[in-house]
Amino acid sequence: MLPRRRAVRAFGLLLSVVLLVCVAGASIAIGAKDLSLGQVWHGLFEDSGTYGDTVVADRLSRTLLGLLVGAALGLAGAVLQALTRNPLADPGLLGINAGASAAVVTAITFFGVTSLSGYVWFAFCGAAAVGALVWFLGGSRAATPVRLALAGTAISAALYGYLQAIMILDDAALGKMRFWTVGSLAAGDTSTIVQVLPFLLAGSALALLLARPLNAMAMGDDTAKALGANLNRTRALSMLTATVLCGAATAACGPIIFVGLMVPHVVRSFTGPDQRWILPYAAVLSPVLLLGADVIGRIVARPAELQVGIVTAIIGGPVFILLVRRRRTAQL
Repeated sequence: MLPRRRAVRAFGLLLSVVLLVCVAGASIAIGAKDLSLGQVWHGLFEDSGTYGDTVVADRLSRTLLGLLVGAALGLAGAVLQALTRNPLADPGLLGINAGASAAVVTAITFFGVTSLSGYVWFAFCGAAAVGALVWFLGGSRAATPVRLALAGTAISAALYGYLQAIMILDDAALGKMRFWTVGSLAAGDTSTIVQVLPFLLAGSALALLLARPLNAMAMGDDTAKALGANLNRTRALSMLTATVLCGAATAACGPIIFVGLMVPHVVRSFTGPDQRWILPYAAVLSPVLLLGADVIGRIVARPAELQVGIVTAIIGGPVFILLVRRRRTAQL
């Protein structure tokens, strides 16, 4: 029975990869101006500088960024849900998104940063600083899932208060931040991808390596210790992984919500609690959701577009309510 279950999961993962390839293709072909398959092929492999080729090049960068950021958010969400033992946790739970956002507001208001390349490093540093602060306030080596969640919630509230105060007092900051704070792939280019790629690759590799220790932690602290798991090291590495992934993703695209919550939670419903399957599935299906939402945003508001952060929020709100209701029903 066990080999058959593994075969089914492996086949499902393969189908997920095929679905991701299809959605990525749609992301390149569909937009304010639809392109034929011939134009897409010409733009990808026979670039001659025509309008269609330029559009394909721009959409290709946007799609690559969506693939990377989607995988990062899905992996971060899965790791945080395992770390906090809360299937409804998301990357914003530990204040990482708030830290990145507050750092970008500070950069715009007090340092005059206006380019996306400047946002990246401020956002990443803000996420890293908040991650370290949450770990410290949560008890460091004595940290528990509850302490980490409480520390993250408290810091998020304080930082979002600071963010709103600055944006209200500074009209220039409000205008510059309005586009970034909703979460968007539209500004993605090769430069942005190059800057965040090392962090996303390192964080993704670390997340996948944490699968077995996180499985042990899911059985409870005593059982995990009996199995030889180092709880403090696993929690510290999980925090580091989530910080790197969320910080880089938020730096590149702004805060995009619900992707890291919905996908790992849905994946768990058909893979079971084994992180060795949850993490790869989340890394593949999260970009499907993100790129799919981006394509929808381009279609529904033609010739303009809705930013992907708005679309994921519209989709995620009802889904989150449904998940909470199902969880309460199961508990009853």
